[in-house]
Parts: sequence; structure tokens; C-alpha cells
Amino acid sequence: MNNNKTNKRPASPPANQPPSQKQHTTTAINNAITTDKAERMASRFDKWKRPKLSQAYLSYSTNILFQELEVDYVIGESHKEFLPDSSSGPAAIIRMFGVTKEGHSVCCNVHGFEPYFYASCPKGTGPDDIARFHKILEGRMREANRNSNVPKFVRRVEMVLDKSIMDSQQQGPRPFLKIVVALPTMVADCCRILDRGIQIDGLDMKNFVTYEGSILFAIRFMIDCKIVGGNWIEVLAGKYKKTSKSLSYYGELFKLAPFRILSFDIECPVRGKQVPEATLDPVIQVANMVTLQGESEPLIRNVMTLKSCSPIDGVDVMSFDTEREVLLAWRDLIREVDPDIIIGFNICRFDLPHLIKRAEVLGIADFPILGRVRNRMVCVSDATFFSRKYGIMKSKEVTMEGRVQIDLLQAMHRDHLLESYKLNDVSAHFLGEQDAYLPQQLLDKLMYIHNYVEMARVTGVPISCLLSKGQSIKVTSQRLSKAKELNLVIPTAEQPGTKTRNV
Repeated sequence: MNNNKTNKRPASPPANQPPSQKQHTTTAINNAITTDKAERMASRFDKWKRPKLSQAYLSYSTNILFQELEVDYVIGESHKEFLPDSSSGPAAIIRMFGVTKEGHSVCCNVHGFEPYFYASCPKGTGPDDIARFHKILEGRMREANRNSNVPKFVRRVEMVLDKSIMDSQQQGPRPFLKIVVALPTMVADCCRILDRGIQIDGLDMKNFVTYEGSILFAIRFMIDCKIVGGNWIEVLAGKYKKTSKSLSYYGELFKLAPFRILSFDIECPVRGKQVPEATLDPVIQVANMVTLQGESEPLIRNVMTLKSCSPIDGVDVMSFDTEREVLLAWRDLIREVDPDIIIGFNICRFDLPHLIKRAEVLGIADFPILGRVRNRMVCVSDATFFSRKYGIMKSKEVTMEGRVQIDLLQAMHRDHLLESYKLNDVSAHFLGEQDAYLPQQLLDKLMYIHNYVEMARVTGVPISCLLSKGQSIKVTSQRLSKAKELNLVIPTAEQPGTKTRNV
């Protein structure tokens, strides 16, 4: 790592000046902030830009140590050097997003970790029987996925000695079939085929009991590599493209990385008592506050408002002529500041979906590219939240790769705030600014970041799972981790952490 003494967030070199308006095409003028507005925006955000990785990182000559914030996977083209049988075609690539102790953003792509599960093995099974089993299962998978371009669905079938958690006391180690497939989504298909039953010549077994077929792929990776959520990961010098052996659980560091936290709130005009609709009601204001984990003073505190707004003490008021400019200003704030965590009241159910829909209505095609994966759109999907206390509630799940969203609606009811201010020119914008300030106060007061990181470390799941998957996945992760240590396999169950969540 770079041993030079620098600030936690060293400023990046001055950005290139934007081209003049004469160089813009008509399309560019219609889909971007005007040059003078862009220059003013750059002057506000340039000093807060997140530093890029230094040459020390890029030279592969030093270890990279970063605190993992989120773990998921993406489907990409496989790399033959990472696969034992040199198979080609699409493969799962694990992505670990994190922050170094110097404040650099990191996305570590891990190649070569393959999805797998276990199945019961008939007595007397030999190598020829396994080969026939492999061939028949591959054919059944190909029938079930006729439109897939995967060259090989079942990569390998191996015999391993393990114990079932259901009868580990009565029986010692016995053979199981370890079935390795090409993609994580194929595990469920394979399990269904085996549950329904297949006939193998020479074997008296038709139905196969499957084990660990419902484990989320990211959780499978973390358990096998002994990685827990919210912890520090070390990638060894010169081996940045190695498989899981390049990653190690770094238990000496218990402090938090300097995460960047964006708290925001939007305001829309109210039509009587109706809830604002994205197809009709514009965004007239976005209030933002950016803080550094562990620091008391914010880096940025501003309000992006449509038309004019009365001054607010200590807040940078940014006025724009059109709603398009407001949305583009907020998009640029996300890209330049690069927050690790986004918080607010009801942001997943309302603010983020409303912003994305308004951008669609206004024809801002690249607005939803707000995550850390290039050219990947933010995905908004319906979700159902079930709680014994609150019952069933409809919600939204917003997928923004590399950025954790914490919706504080259930932590604090703010109806009393809405009754405390009259929505005139001064107080409406002051209320919006407070709605960005209060979530950050609540986050600090109740130590949410510390709690989530420590819970992720104890249960072994990514921080994002704590916010979206309910309770069962935490139990499943701990049980599977302990079973792994004892060479036990767990029967396949209904997959935890589905869209319907129990609390």
C-alpha cells in the first residue's frame, strides 16, 4: 500500500473542463446539464471525489486490505485457467465491494468458485455408475433448458465421504455425490430433477435425496472460504486473479473502514391527501448530507431545488430551472461522491423508485446507472415484508450494486415533524433538509453501522442480507458453517431469504 501520509479522502486532480456548448450535439444538449451549470456542479463536488487506486495498487506489488461491505455475484464469461476441466461458456463471478482503510473503493472479482450441492449415493456405486449418472443428469438438464447456450450444465460429479446432520450420531461417514454445475441458477433445476427421480442402469435407486441445494451462492462462497460479512479481506500481492486462496479472513482488525454515507430526501408537490405519483408529480427538491463514518462534521450538506429557495444557514442551496437539471445534479452527486451506504426515511419504498420513474418520464436514459458496476441499471422490484408486529406490508427492493441502502422508516416515525412545520417556501425546504439530517443523527445515535457490521461478522452473511433477507438466513449461515467444520451435510430445504420475509 502507499505509505505516504495522506488524508483519509485525498482530493483527486482537477477534472477536465467540459466541452463548450458548440461541441455538443442536439441530443447531448437535451440530455445533460448546460455547460455553465456543469462547471458549477464540478466545482462543488470535485474536492469530494473519491480517490482512484494509486499505482501501488495497480502494480500488483503489494497486498490490498479492504473491509467488505457487500458480496454478490454476476454471470460472465469463464476463464479457462481457473476451471479444473478447462470448460468454456458463462460462469459465476463473485464480486466483493469494499473500502480500504485509506478510503479507496474496491471491487474484487473472484473467478473459479463453482456452485455445487450434494445428493445421496446408492450403495455399491462405482466410477462407471457415476459416469452414467453424470451423462443422464446432463441430458435431463439440457432438456429442461433447451434455450440455454451453456455448453455443459453439469461440470463434475464426485464421490465424497461426509455425514448427514440428520443421522450423524447413528452413522459414521458415508458416500455422497457432490454435483458441480455451471451456474448458481442450475442448482435448483438439478435438485428438482433428482427429487422427481431418474433411473440409472445398474442402480436400484430412482429418487435421490439432495443436500444444501437451497444455499445462496454468495453464502456458499463465504462459508467455504471462511469469510464473514463486514470484515477485512486481504488480497495477496501478485495474486489478484487467484481463486478463493487469494482471500483470507483478517481477524486482527475490528475497526470500521471510512465508509461514505449519503443521507437524502426528496420533496414533491402534494395534491390534497394523495400520495405523490411518479407519472404526475415532479421532484421539486433533493436534500443531501454526506458524512464519513467516524467523523462528526459532514463533508457535504446541500439542497438541490427547483426554481428559487430561501437561504438555509450552513447549507449549500443549489437552484435549477428544470426538474431534469435537479435529477441530473443528484445523479452527478452519486457518481462523484461515490457513497458506500445510502440512508433515509422510506427511500426504498418511495424516494428511489420515484426518482427512477421521474427520470424515465423525462427521458433521462442513463439516470438509473447509480451503482458501481458500469452500465448496470438500478433494479426496482416488488417485495413483501411480513412481521408479527406489523403484519404484511408491500415494499420495494432496490438493487444498487456496491451500495448498501438502509431505510430508517421503521426505526423512527416522523409524523410529528410533518405537523410541526407549515409547508411555505422557507419551512418546506427546511423540512427537506432536516429529513436528510435526522437519519444521519439516528444512524449515529443508535450505532446502526456498528451493529450491522458486528451482526454480519457473527452470523457470517453479507450486510445487505441483514437488510433484505429476514432472520432465517442468519441461522442457516451459522448452521452451515458449523456443519462444514464437522463434515456434515444438510438436507435441502426451502430457500431462505425469498421475497417474502419473516421477522
